[in-house]
Amino acid sequence: MGGWFEGLRKTRERWAGALAGLFGGRKASEADWEELLDSLIMADVPVGIAERLVKEAQAGERREGGAREALRAAVVASLPDPAEGDWMAEAEGGAPKVLLLVGINGSGKTTTAAKLARLAMKSGKSPLLGAADTFRAAGSQQLRIWADRLGCDVVAGATGADAAAAAYDAAAAAAARGRSPVIVDTAGRMHTKEPLMRELQKLRGALGKRIPGAPHETWAVLDGMLGQNSLSQAKLFHEATPLTGVVVTKLDGSSKAGFLLGIKEALGGVPIRYAGLGEGEEDLRVFDREAFAAALVGEESNVGSRE
Repeated sequence: MGGWFEGLRKTRERWAGALAGLFGGRKASEADWEELLDSLIMADVPVGIAERLVKEAQAGERREGGAREALRAAVVASLPDPAEGDWMAEAEGGAPKVLLLVGINGSGKTTTAAKLARLAMKSGKSPLLGAADTFRAAGSQQLRIWADRLGCDVVAGATGADAAAAAYDAAAAAAARGRSPVIVDTAGRMHTKEPLMRELQKLRGALGKRIPGAPHETWAVLDGMLGQNSLSQAKLFHEATPLTGVVVTKLDGSSKAGFLLGIKEALGGVPIRYAGLGEGEEDLRVFDREAFAAALVGEESNVGSRE
């Protein structure tokens, strides 16, 4: 099972040389700070945020704890506040809670849907997976395979069927069977395709007709390998369908995890809910900004391991 320290190794290696120079026990030179700035930007930290991090680290050099602690604290402050509330809890009146997953092709939505269902089952819930990816024949089939493996309910639309109708059917089945949460996987919509974004809005409307207030949660699944390109995608999804959370996949394979420091600026108060630190079923972790920051500055001993 992957942990934060190992999961962020590739990004940390981007600035390992700069950190070694800064935290080596001598007073840092101007060249050291410039190297840190360049390294942060290379790890896809947005430029303005990277400049702020360097200033905080410079100021921290004169305080107790030093530059490393100041940098760690600045990373934490740059990340969104932790999410509030339990996304698995039933909706008002005991109705099924509905979670909608959106994102582009290849971001890892279907696998994320399955891993979230597994977490819900471990918490004593009875989730239902809704396969509203009706564009790809493999989309529904992949989710069916996951559901069989997990032993949970699944409702899948036929290939070419109306995605909104498939989502409605999933919500209706959950209400009839007493299943909750409902985790709806959608097609990998390109964020630049306006008709597909309109269809996503239609899908939201269908869910709301069957279960008032649904979807209660809408999370964008972002590919950690794409770095800051994921931020522009998230912004456009947020405009089309207000997001309540973000899930970041493939962080263990990315050297661009610094882009997460731009999410707060790009999406306001939208929290990072989970992060993928490996390919295993248990490697989807509740996002812990303290553990994330500690791992980036090389503090393995402070890194938590909770899901």
